[in-house]
Amino acid sequence: MKISESKLLRRVGANLRKLRENKGISQEKFAEMCGLHRNYIGEIERGEANLTFVTYEKICKALNADPSAPFSTDK
Repeated sequence: MKISESKLLRRVGANLRKLRENKGISQEKFAEMCGLHRNYIGEIERGEANLTFVTYEKICKALNADPSAPFSTDK
């Protein structure tokens, strides 16, 4: 299975994007807050990047989000 075919990565990425947008944070500013590159944030939000737990933790901290929130199917 290709990473781009992962429904879980797409769901988590889309939910992370919604959380970021609901806080009114641009992708560029968010990448800066996480210490990551803007292009990488875009790949994550599109479900194209297989992120590590360390990266996931950085993202959740920057969003001040419960780590389980992006896995929800009702967002």
